[in-house]
Amino acid sequence: MSKPPAETELIARNKRARHDYEILETYEAGLVLLGTEVKSLRGGKANLTDAYGVVKDGELWLLNLHIAPYEKGTAWNHEPTRTRKLLLKSSELRRLIGAVERKGLTIVPLEMHFRRGRAKVVIAVGRGKKLHDKRADLKERDAKRDLERALRSSK
Repeated sequence: MSKPPAETELIARNKRARHDYEILETYEAGLVLLGTEVKSLRGGKANLTDAYGVVKDGELWLLNLHIAPYEKGTAWNHEPTRTRKLLLKSSELRRLIGAVERKGLTIVPLEMHFRRGRAKVVIAVGRGKKLHDKRADLKERDAKRDLERALRSSK
């Protein structure tokens, strides 16, 4: 007997997003994919590093998401960095469009996973960090690590 699939299966994570952006809100969106893209994702061949979201004609699109071509694909294999449509509830979409157009925020993908067999991407509304913000975060993280180390050694 095979075991049932896990609730979520991680495909890829964008580690640079939290370093480069101040994350304000997160959403889980579906993706419109081709068959060879899904097969490639099942092999874990995706890169979210340079990807970002844009609004065109009242719809949300994900650009520069790199999904490697399927190895066993033929002439009908997909283009690796094609523009892909994101699927959201209309209320979430309106809120995202308003944040991006009025406040000048950016839509950044944080991670990609399978939920109950469907490919999903966790996107975030973020504000780009300045260099001094990044340095402050590093100092804060180091101070927290030193404090935890001191507490551990005092026990």
